[in-house]
Amino acid sequence: MPIAGQGMLLTSMDVDAAHEADFNRWYDREHLEERVAIPGFVEARRYIAIEGSMPKYLSPYSTETFEVLDSPAYRKVLASQTAWSRENIARFKNMIRCVARITISKGTGRGAVLGIIRVRPANGGYNKLREALRAVLNPQATDGVISMHVIENDPVLSKPLTDKASDSDLGAGDWFVLIDATEIAAARDAVMRLTDNIAFKPLVVSSGVYRLLWDIAKADISAEIS
Repeated sequence: MPIAGQGMLLTSMDVDAAHEADFNRWYDREHLEERVAIPGFVEARRYIAIEGSMPKYLSPYSTETFEVLDSPAYRKVLASQTAWSRENIARFKNMIRCVARITISKGTGRGAVLGIIRVRPANGGYNKLREALRAVLNPQATDGVISMHVIENDPVLSKPLTDKASDSDLGAGDWFVLIDATEIAAARDAVMRLTDNIAFKPLVVSSGVYRLLWDIAKADISAEIS
């Protein structure tokens, strides 16, 4: 099936090497499961960068609807972060926090490799860009590509959880193209095909290729057998 749900929270960040072990332990032992447990969240995935110009770590969280990402249940969790969460969030560097609608989703399933492209739509060119992406995103065109998606940031909600979250952010309205693939070469080729396209190249902010660390779905939380 295409990507789960209609909404997506996508976060990406760097962290100093001195804190990296604790950061990964926190993500793996608390954070992902805590987020997926929120009503309306469907699944979450963790990735680490292989190459590109984006931060080292990336996590997309799928939600049943976009509205879940501004729901009382989600806002309550944000307002009552655990001490471990506050400690790690304060260490984030180069953070991207994307609260988005999934507007295009083609293909079936998810791959072990993710290609990602950050694009900045021209003012007033949203419909034109969306239709252009809809026309060129074709998972069948490249062997090893499983599915392709577009998520569109909400510029009001897409703010990092930092002391400067109230600052204006030129990239708060950016879009992301996600490419699920089985192999690095397939993801890289699909990314390059778009970033080298004369129609999209001026809009590209950054791109990268990531490998999957692990994922968790809502059903996994209650499925543990002791």
